[in-house]
Amino acid sequence: MNSLMAFKVNITISSLDSSYKRTGLVLNSKRDVVSCVLGGKQAAITPVEDDGHLLSSAQSVELSGIQRNMNVLPRPLTSKDLSPSSDGCSNVRVAYKGAPGAFSEAAALKAYPLCETVPCEEFEAAFKAVELWVVNKAVLPIESSVGGSVHRNYDLLLRHRLHIVGEVQMVVQHCLLGLPGVRMEELKRVISHPQALAQCKINLNKLDVVKESVDDTVGAAQLVTSSNLKNTGAIACARAAEIYGLNILEERIEVPFNNVHSNEDSYFSLSRSIQNATWFANYRSIGQDDSDNNITRFLILSREPVIPRADRPFKTSIVFTLEEGPGILFKALAVFALRGINMTKIESRPQRKRPMRVVDECDSGSAKYFDYLFYIDFEASMAEPRAQNALGHLQELAPFLRVLGCYPIDTAQ
Repeated sequence: MNSLMAFKVNITISSLDSSYKRTGLVLNSKRDVVSCVLGGKQAAITPVEDDGHLLSSAQSVELSGIQRNMNVLPRPLTSKDLSPSSDGCSNVRVAYKGAPGAFSEAAALKAYPLCETVPCEEFEAAFKAVELWVVNKAVLPIESSVGGSVHRNYDLLLRHRLHIVGEVQMVVQHCLLGLPGVRMEELKRVISHPQALAQCKINLNKLDVVKESVDDTVGAAQLVTSSNLKNTGAIACARAAEIYGLNILEERIEVPFNNVHSNEDSYFSLSRSIQNATWFANYRSIGQDDSDNNITRFLILSREPVIPRADRPFKTSIVFTLEEGPGILFKALAVFALRGINMTKIESRPQRKRPMRVVDECDSGSAKYFDYLFYIDFEASMAEPRAQNALGHLQELAPFLRVLGCYPIDTAQ
């Protein structure tokens, strides 16, 4: 309890049975509600949603290493590239999913401007890179204002032994890219990530191009360059154009054209050819349905939690389960409302190991229901008694409760 004394935790523990057991961040006592965040060493975690992909300490995976070649872009890591690192990593190394020029890399650089970014092929490779000390942090998307939640990362948060230590909110601005010398009216198709295509669908429909999905926005830019696709455009960020030698045919393609070009001066100030300007003017009356305020929220993940503070805005993320019963979710959410705690996010995910629950109905026999995990974000620090009391109260209703992280709120514009 030495690590808790500084926070003057006022949680009664005299009634706790000595048989309580802790499993990492899985909470089995009110005392664990706080100690899971503020405590020191952690035991091995056995998540509720472990479907056999956790690495054991005995596993040894071949490490190919991350060779830095100034003339060649770094190859994204895969799970097979990862094994425990032997050095202390004096510089901050941050993993992200994608290739150089991805929006996730921009989020990593916003969080750590002087960091070394490490691309990974999959979300899980980024999680494992942090766990195995290959990198210090990972920055991964969790939700966007247009595409909604990234469900894969919610599942991985429960499966892996990492802590949320921060968040980054990024305004996503898409660009329509093409090979040098190609004009916009020459494009027959546009390729990008499905969400990027969806965010720009109204403008793309007006351009009368075929829309094709690829794995990510950077992959689209790479494909156009490597295959010399003159009749194909890519939707990606401006940095991808610089990296892969493409021209920006239109900035902020997600915004309706008549919003971007509000007057002739700003319209012609864009470096476009006269032909493009004349052709493009025909489409300036496009509707207002595209997303011109697309914000993606990223989480910063680390092996160690941050120390909660009460002198600045903090957010806490938790996951829990509930028993079946009328009003049980209402009662669970009331523990925050009763203490004036603002909830900013709630997400439910069916449990994979036990997706269905059989309940005996008195009149109609048995019935089957989904068994859910509930993810919640709320605005309070675990250093505050009200947050401690709220989770202590929730523990009385929840068979399983785990704190995923307590971290500073991103207030940067």
